[in-house]
Formats: sequence, C-alpha cells, structure tokens
Amino acid sequence: MLEVAILSGSAFGAAEEVARHAEAQLRAAGLDARHLPDIGLDALLALDPQALLVVTSTTGMGEVPDDLQALLDEIDGWQPDWRGRPVAVIGLGDSNYGENFCAAALQAHALLLKLGMRDVQSQLQLDASETVTPAEDAEPWLARLVANLR
Repeated sequence: MLEVAILSGSAFGAAEEVARHAEAQLRAAGLDARHLPDIGLDALLALDPQALLVVTSTTGMGEVPDDLQALLDEIDGWQPDWRGRPVAVIGLGDSNYGENFCAAALQAHALLLKLGMRDVQSQLQLDASETVTPAEDAEPWLARLVANLR
C-alpha cells in the first residue's frame, strides 16, 4: 500500500481542514495516508513516505505559514534524496492578493521539485474569493490524485 505523507501549513485553519479531508479521502481509496501537522524533518525521514501531498495557505505578502516554513527550511538544508518520488500540492489563497495568490504553495512545490520529486498532477489552487467549501472543492482533484498514484 502506497504511503502518502500529508504536510500542511495553515494560518487560520482552512488548510488543516483540507489536509484532514484529503487524508480521509485517500484512506477511503485504499492509500496509507497520514496527515502530519507540525512534523519535523527527523520524524519525516524516519517515516520515509513514498509520496508527499502538501496543503498550504499563504500568509502576509506571500509567505509560507510558520508551521510549515520550519519544515521546509529543514528540508532545504538537508536536501533528502527523494528523487522520483511523487509529489502533489494544494494551495489555498485569495486571488485578490494578485501576484501573491497561492505563493506559499508555489514555493513549497519549487523546493520539492528541486529535490527531484516528480509531479503527479497539476497543483490545485483554491481561491477563497470563489469558495467557502475548499475541502469539498478539492474532492475531484483528490480523486484524480488517487488514480495517478496507483
């Protein structure tokens, strides 16, 4: 069974909600998915997941939320060998912020691709100015993710 670590960064809880919902959807589809809020790099390396799903909101002027930034900094410093492992990213943002829309997701994605991870599908960008149910809006994308991970 494919092990998928779900990493999340959330300022006000919406990304956490989407990550928990993603965990439930992936588990229901038969994947070993684990939402790992606040995990450190040592624990993540020990877990050694076969795939990553990153769910993050964007804060301030395009920054990654603090709860995910620390892990991304550790990953960038350590440069784990995750070449070829699948990665997918869900970004939450507000398009009213223009160029900073989903900037945190773009930053996380760029770092993981730099490590040699491979995209399994295009990034999902959920716009707060268009939806009040981001977890439910992610369901079709998550269904495609399951199919792409099999």
